[in-house]
Amino acid sequence: MNKTCDVIIAGGGPGGICAAVAAARNGMSVLMIERYGFAGGMATSGLVNPFMYYRSKTDSKHYLPGSVFMELVKSLSKNGAIEKDGHVFDDEIMKILLDKLLLDAGVEILYHSMVTGAICKDGLISRINVACKEGAQSFEAKIFIDATGDGDLAEFAGFKTEKGRKEDGACQPMTLCFRLGGVKADDWKALDMELNEVFKDGKAKGEISDPRENVLIFRTLRPDVVHFNTTRVIARDGTNSKQLGEAEIIARKQVWELFNAFRKKSPLCRDSFIMKMASQIGVRETRRVMGDYVLTADDVVKAKAFDDGIARSSYPIDIHNPSGTGTVLKDVEGAYYEIPYRCIVPKGSRNLLMACRAISSTHEAHSSLRVMPVVASVGEAAGIAAAEAIKGKIGVAEVDGINLKMKLFRE
Repeated sequence: MNKTCDVIIAGGGPGGICAAVAAARNGMSVLMIERYGFAGGMATSGLVNPFMYYRSKTDSKHYLPGSVFMELVKSLSKNGAIEKDGHVFDDEIMKILLDKLLLDAGVEILYHSMVTGAICKDGLISRINVACKEGAQSFEAKIFIDATGDGDLAEFAGFKTEKGRKEDGACQPMTLCFRLGGVKADDWKALDMELNEVFKDGKAKGEISDPRENVLIFRTLRPDVVHFNTTRVIARDGTNSKQLGEAEIIARKQVWELFNAFRKKSPLCRDSFIMKMASQIGVRETRRVMGDYVLTADDVVKAKAFDDGIARSSYPIDIHNPSGTGTVLKDVEGAYYEIPYRCIVPKGSRNLLMACRAISSTHEAHSSLRVMPVVASVGEAAGIAAAEAIKGKIGVAEVDGINLKMKLFRE
């Protein structure tokens, strides 16, 4: 099967979804390729929940993400699948709503498929290779969008990438999210304190191998179900199959240790059970694809605006220690910062755009922009930019970022 269309998107996470919908609504024929049998990326397969804060720091009524993400939030709300503040959501219902969102926009979906290579010359991708259930396939498009999270397509095409922190290339640790049911969570503060005491005791006695410094829990839509973002796997590369698999095994061992410690030593978890573990471990950081502008920590903290700012965020710098224990947090000193269009265009690219966390930034800035509402906004911008490039018969680097910003933020 040789497939040709206007826009092909590799990856069906928040960025890929918003890119696909935006491009389709702008008149493009769109194919979205996703490795799992459902869309959502880290929101569904990774069980990452809740959405991190996505409002202006100076005006809580001002939502920062693009219109497609906000449409999804409204759809979740209409179906009773998100709490009233718009952060904790039902990932199973989300799968159904995402299918509808994509299909209603006219996006062709190819699940159970994965991009494995690309033919690229002088910045122009002519073809990508895809592993499908029926075998290896070839696909062509006018514009390609990398929403793989890891910048896989950009790497296959030969664009410049960086990985991890500057001094040693180490990336932020991975986390396998999980949920316990049957927890007595009426007194949230008491539960938090009790679990952290058990955690510290277990670490001191060598019963818990998790190098994280504390237990991080979140509420869910069910009062007796608690979400854990607590496992921590270091020194593994999320772009290497063997190491990624090793990380999954280590993380599941940590889940088992934590569950048994909590059930044994916490009265509030005495009747608990493992309700769910994510289908795949959450990977915070791998490649960053370099563009004509590299977003920095100073841009984030100083709340910098750009003429071609196509995405906005108030989420802080949030670096989980690549070496083990500790987390660095630095707040945005203003309402929000912006991500310029130049960060989502790989340097030298003629027809590839980025719609995931792997955009042009430093290790520090990446720790802020990596969260789902921000990636969704980047994706929407990429989808509109792809349509602009095709309609104007120009390269993606020639798309007017200033005009794109005006289209995205009609304020």
